[in-house]
Amino acid sequence: MYIRIALSTQRLELFDGNACCIRRYAVSTAANGAGEQMDSGCTPRGRHRIRARIGAGAARGAVFRGRRPTGEVWSDVFAAAHPGRDWILSRILWLCGEEVGVNRGGLVDSMRRYIYIHGTGDDQPMGVPRSHGCIRMRNDDIIELFDLVSAGTPVEIVE
Repeated sequence: MYIRIALSTQRLELFDGNACCIRRYAVSTAANGAGEQMDSGCTPRGRHRIRARIGAGAARGAVFRGRRPTGEVWSDVFAAAHPGRDWILSRILWLCGEEVGVNRGGLVDSMRRYIYIHGTGDDQPMGVPRSHGCIRMRNDDIIELFDLVSAGTPVEIVE
């Protein structure tokens, strides 16, 4: 299996071992576009892999901070009480760059930048670049994807 994320179409595709697309999801990548630099707020390009899967068994909409569940669950009312938060919900697939000098090491390290594929609030649009660098998904979609992939799964992010 492998994942391909296309920034131009705001789509994530999951391919099986025969290179057949078995799932396709709308996503939201960085509002600042593509880029690898630390603190750029951009989505890094290139070859990655899933370093860690976080949140197995968590409730749909479970809120994470620092990769740990807070015990809170996202809702419209909860979100209204906490405006401006960048919601990391339901599941986290933490990415690690595979290309030294491109997305691994130094000031371009995707893992140290905490680049994730993760769930977001139901009020957030998909198919539109709006994130701070991560790849946002609908909660039901990230839960489904999470259950289909394992740590080490290749992820390619292309323009």
